[in-house]
Amino acid sequence: GTPAPAVGLTWRPTMKDILCPTDLTPASENALRWGGAIAKAIGQSITLLHVLEKDERRGDLTELKARVASEAERFASGVEVRKEFPTGDPLKGIIHGSERDHALMVAGTHGPKGLRQSLFGADMLRLVRHVAVPSLVVQADSPAPGAERILLPVAGHADISHLLDATCLLARAFNSEVQVFQVIRPGETPSEQLMRNKQAMIRRFRDEKIPHREVDVPSTVFSIGFAEQTIRYAQESGAGIIAIMAKASDEYRWIADAEKERLLMNNARIPVLCGI
Repeated sequence: GTPAPAVGLTWRPTMKDILCPTDLTPASENALRWGGAIAKAIGQSITLLHVLEKDERRGDLTELKARVASEAERFASGVEVRKEFPTGDPLKGIIHGSERDHALMVAGTHGPKGLRQSLFGADMLRLVRHVAVPSLVVQADSPAPGAERILLPVAGHADISHLLDATCLLARAFNSEVQVFQVIRPGETPSEQLMRNKQAMIRRFRDEKIPHREVDVPSTVFSIGFAEQTIRYAQESGAGIIAIMAKASDEYRWIADAEKERLLMNNARIPVLCGI
C-alpha cells in the first residue's frame, strides 16, 4: 500500500543539505550530478542514501560501499558527502530519510520502464508525494545541471509556499529566470484560488529580486489536462526545470495522476521540481 505521509520534522526553507537517494544506476548518477551542482552553489552538503535490500544485506558490503564512495567522488567532487545505508523497504527508507534536515531531495527516475522501475519509475509520483521535502526529479539523460529558465505553471492549491521556497532556492543556485506560466482556455474563467496564487508567485519573486516574467498562452492542444502544452512550451522556451505541485489540487484531482506522471517522465528529459 501507499506509505503514510512523512511526519515529524516540518520542512523549512532554511534547511540546506541535499538528499540524494541512489540505486547506483545512470539515473541516480545524473541526479547526484545535479545535487552536487546545487549543493556547491549554495555552499552546503549532500546526504547520499542507499537503502540496503534483502539480497544486499546478505553479502559483504565492502564492494557496494566502495561503489557509493566512487559515485560521490565522480559526481559530487568538492562537496561534503555523508553516506547512509539504512535497511528495509527502499520507498519507506527514502521517506524516513527525508524527515531529517534537508533542503531538497534530488532523485533519478528511469521512466516507466527499465531497471528498478518499481521504485524509480512507476512509483516516482508516489515517492515525491510522501517525502517530507520538495523533490527534483532527474532522468538518466537529462541535460547537464543548470537552468537558464524555470517554468512554473500556476497551481490551484491552497498552500504553494514550499513550492515557491524550493523554486527560489533553485533560481538562486542556477541564476535562473522564473516564468510564471498559465494556459488560457477559451471561455474558461480561472478560479479565484488560481489567480491568488499567480499574484503570490509574482509578488514573491519581485520581493526576492529573482528575475521573472508572466507568460499567458492560449490553449492550442486538445487535451483535458495541461501537461502536453506545458512540456511543449518548456522545450520551445529553453526551460531547464519545470516546477509543479506533487499532489493534486481539488480543481484537477480527477486527471492529476496521469498528468503529473507525464510531466515527470517527459520525453524532453527536463528535470521536474515537485513541491510538497
